Amino acid sequence: MTSFHDHDIMLTRYMIESKIGEPNYTGDSEEKVQYEWICETENGDVFTIYDWKEYRDYNEYTPIVWHIGGHSKGITEQALTELEQLFK
Repeated sequence: MTSFHDHDIMLTRYMIESKIGEPNYTGDSEEKVQYEWICETENGDVFTIYDWKEYRDYNEYTPIVWHIGGHSKGITEQALTELEQLFK
């Protein structure tokens, strides 16, 4: 389990899938999380990327603020840095 430590990133689902692949979890618009990816930093620390409480249908090209979850603020900060580089 990961948790939110005040780090997020604006991307589309298409952008994430094109670089990271299919999500590890999918739900529907009534759930708190509709899409979630489980990833690792370059150091091997686990983090997640997920939409939080969107409660709406949206397509893969809709910009979303994705939460970055981790076991500490340092991990989510590192994950954000790596994601920003990946999507630059």
